[in-house]
Amino acid sequence: MKPAVFLDRDGTINEQMGYINHLSRFHMLPGAAAAIRRLNIAGIPVVVVTNQSGLARGYFPESLLVEVHRKMERKLAEFDAYVDGIYVCPHHPEAKEERFRAACDCRKPGNALFLKASLELGLDLARSYVVGDRWSDLKAAAKCRAKGILVLTGYGRGDYDYIGPRQQIQPHYVAEDLREAVDWILADLAVITV
Repeated sequence: MKPAVFLDRDGTINEQMGYINHLSRFHMLPGAAAAIRRLNIAGIPVVVVTNQSGLARGYFPESLLVEVHRKMERKLAEFDAYVDGIYVCPHHPEAKEERFRAACDCRKPGNALFLKASLELGLDLARSYVVGDRWSDLKAAAKCRAKGILVLTGYGRGDYDYIGPRQQIQPHYVAEDLREAVDWILADLAVITV
């Protein structure tokens, strides 16, 4: 059982655009691919866990979600980087399509997708890290007993200023972006990378 780094997608890896309802709206954040590569080199599994209620709300089709993830993987590959898994919650209680209409445990702050990844990939959640730009990411981390890191990209700065002070759960670390988050994680794990 290995520790892993679980990454939120929108606002952490790519620019927060609201709903990515067209492939042209997917833009990697500067330094995100290089940060993921550093985790790859260190042998630390990287797993994307993302809420995608836009699918449930009918804002875009499943085929677009697949295309977006393929584009993300291609952009990562340009930096010799990769993710070990992508886990998506397509649900929302008010979904247009009945098959997506659910109050589920996989939508963050629920931890069902983290548990699924742990079982499928042999990961130790309690030694892992969750990086995201929303307090829902930090709450999911707490449910997994993982260390939660807030990045100030995407919604992060606003969440930190206006939502965070009222929350019982607080981040283990606050990072400007994914690069800084990875610096902290590698130091915390005492891993030396090239």
